[in-house]
Amino acid sequence: MNIAPMPSVFNKNHHDVKNIELSATTPLLRSHKVTRQLFLTSLIISLSGCATSPIEHTKKQCLENCSTTPVEAAKNQCIGNIELPVEYAGAFEETVDEPLLSRAIGNTNKGSLCQAKVYVSKSAVKIPLYRAWNSTNPNNRLGKWWAFNLPDGKIAQYRSDYEICYQFSPLDKLTQCTLKPNTKVVIGTGQSITCDAYLTYPVSASKQIYIEIDPKSASVSDCKDYDGVFNWKPSDGK
Repeated sequence: MNIAPMPSVFNKNHHDVKNIELSATTPLLRSHKVTRQLFLTSLIISLSGCATSPIEHTKKQCLENCSTTPVEAAKNQCIGNIELPVEYAGAFEETVDEPLLSRAIGNTNKGSLCQAKVYVSKSAVKIPLYRAWNSTNPNNRLGKWWAFNLPDGKIAQYRSDYEICYQFSPLDKLTQCTLKPNTKVVIGTGQSITCDAYLTYPVSASKQIYIEIDPKSASVSDCKDYDGVFNWKPSDGK
């Protein structure tokens, strides 16, 4: 006797239950997938926003908007001070002359003074000044740039202290003069100067005196000239 198989209530019910479970979890799966996609999208945006680091961004801005880098700026800052040397503190009186001051101040790597003040020499005070110059140019004898101190030590160091490029002078002649009373001068420290592609003197703390000497009424008197001679010393390796 053939007995027709009875439908399986268990299998049907199990299939329905599985479908019910899938239907119930489908929104959760979709929600999880959407959340995951949003997270990945946010992560990609964040990473792309950080592709340029803050340092590189700042560097880019500085290269576009700054005249010098921070290192160059620090290197080109004036050093020393513009107060009178102690031994001459009572020999000058500070004054104001902006045009004269502006002619004595130079731009970075162009020489002249980096920082300075304008003074007037007092009467009844003798102030000796020194100028090293080029003997092949007699008109260079009484120039604009002077120093309080007699040149001493290494020539190379003197050039660096007073920003004197080799093109300017061989420093083979020296003139010592006395500054006349009531003479207006600019006193300050040296600006950096580029002599050529291989030589640049940095800013200096040495005091220099800028004088615009009038040929009709010289600002100095009692001048004496000296010749430069060889004076060799054992090298210290520098």
